[in-house]
Amino acid sequence: MAKELDKVDVVIVGSGWAGGITAAELSKEDYNIVMLERGKSQKRTDFVGSKDELKYSRRKKMFQDLSKESLTIRNTLDETATPHRSNEMNSINGTDTGGSGMHWNGMVYRWLPTDFEIRSKLEEKYGNEIFPEYSSAQDWGITYDELDEYYNKFEETTGISGEPDPLRPERTMDYPTPPLKDTEITRLFKSTTKEMGYHPYQIPSANLSETYKNLDGEQINQCMYCAFCEQYGCDFGAKADPLVTVLATAQKSDNFTLKNDSYVTRVLHKNGKATGVKYVDMLSGEEYEQPADLVVVAGYTFTNTRLMLLSDIGEKYDPETGEGVIGKNITAHTVNLTHTRVRGFFDDKKFNRYAGAGALGATMDDFNLEQLDFNEVDFLHGFLIRATQLGDRPISNNFVPDDLELSDWGPEFKDKSLFYTNRRIDMQQQNGVLPQKENYMDLDPNYTDVFGDPLLRVTYKFSDIDRNIVKYAHQQSKEILEKMGADYINVPEIDDSVEFGKNSLSDHTGGGVIMGDDPATSAVNTYSQMWDMENLFVVGASSFPLHSSSNPTGTVGALAYRAAEGMKEYMKNNKVLEKAD
Repeated sequence: MAKELDKVDVVIVGSGWAGGITAAELSKEDYNIVMLERGKSQKRTDFVGSKDELKYSRRKKMFQDLSKESLTIRNTLDETATPHRSNEMNSINGTDTGGSGMHWNGMVYRWLPTDFEIRSKLEEKYGNEIFPEYSSAQDWGITYDELDEYYNKFEETTGISGEPDPLRPERTMDYPTPPLKDTEITRLFKSTTKEMGYHPYQIPSANLSETYKNLDGEQINQCMYCAFCEQYGCDFGAKADPLVTVLATAQKSDNFTLKNDSYVTRVLHKNGKATGVKYVDMLSGEEYEQPADLVVVAGYTFTNTRLMLLSDIGEKYDPETGEGVIGKNITAHTVNLTHTRVRGFFDDKKFNRYAGAGALGATMDDFNLEQLDFNEVDFLHGFLIRATQLGDRPISNNFVPDDLELSDWGPEFKDKSLFYTNRRIDMQQQNGVLPQKENYMDLDPNYTDVFGDPLLRVTYKFSDIDRNIVKYAHQQSKEILEKMGADYINVPEIDDSVEFGKNSLSDHTGGGVIMGDDPATSAVNTYSQMWDMENLFVVGASSFPLHSSSNPTGTVGALAYRAAEGMKEYMKNNKVLEKAD
């Protein structure tokens, strides 16, 4: 029997960016807030001197342990899904205080205006037949212009260092801090692509170019270019993360409580309203019920979707009829397909690749959604290309040209590996991903977790569009590297053997509890408020109806600030914020 605790105003599930922003904003209203985090407690000082590549890069210390808590994967409806229990394919779901926001690289792009109105905009331009029959692409119910102020708010809070993208809408607010330093790699990328008629610019970065204090009084320090960003917590406090920003703000309130090792198993509800959550204390094994007037589910995409399914909230999506909404429109940037690298090796150029930062690099949007003519290519959406200097670490960055046809060990490999250590430029492409009707999430009928609850089942298959866009992007990256003067170029092979869950998994995943302006086709409104349960808000990338070509954190942050605004309004007026026409 679960022990019932005293009722609070707000209970928040998850302590990453979505939950942290929510907590920070509601704490300013002096609400009594309890935040539940399944992982352990951590603080910034835990990362001092933590530059241990074996522990963090290879053994994935900051990631959810999939050997204990997993999901199942299949590619088609007629397959039996099997558990995925390895982090080796970049399944990097965060855990512990701050969630995935602690180990991220720090790239903070805005998504494109057309992303938010993709169905209507592309059909208006190209006709109703532009989308394949299997696509479930839909508009978000909100426009880029409406989100602009919330993008501004996230960038102000995190102190983003950047410069305007010449191909994107004019900014209504300057970046809070200047862009990161140029390097030999970024200078070569920029000069070459400008000569080719493209429009490069510095990647917007949460690794800050100078010390910055945000409007809440939280200080983020200047980046030291130590190169330990992705998969690591920042021991300098120079990477904007939830700990140094929004959680620090929330913790100023005496009415805010963060409980770690608290695994939420259900959202409780009665008569169409959420009444709280049920959770297990993972240290004692005791089960508790936390009543609340407002429930905020702000975990990772998989967590948010699974909680809705386990709690029987909303109509489950049926891929055969297209009806229902919970589990619908999963999309992802995947390793070995949508998020790959073309590598150029130079015999006569050297670069200091060991200095770097998670978002240090240059990028361009010349092949993105709003620049391409879809009558001339065999795919939809678009892609960015970027040359980054994240900082090489010796175990994980040991590459040689494919043309040399070497083994991956032995004296000859060692000799060439040492020679090319600082003679390489990685050209990364990342493309937009449109949803498919048969790519979705539901509860697995065969596998359960330690509590006896069904695991989440992911059904995901790459389409011809997915593969075609990557092949096209690789060719553009190859041409840039050739123009740079690369002597050897490694281009990843993309064929039918590359498949989700087999040799490719996601580091950016969205969908499952998607946003829209119609309860028949979406789970939440544009304030992330559940259509079916007005005092329940589901916040995070789970609300994405599709994935754009750039990293998602800026959009997660913007939507979280809009959601927090909606929560304040709901707590005052106790009503659904938007209704479909």
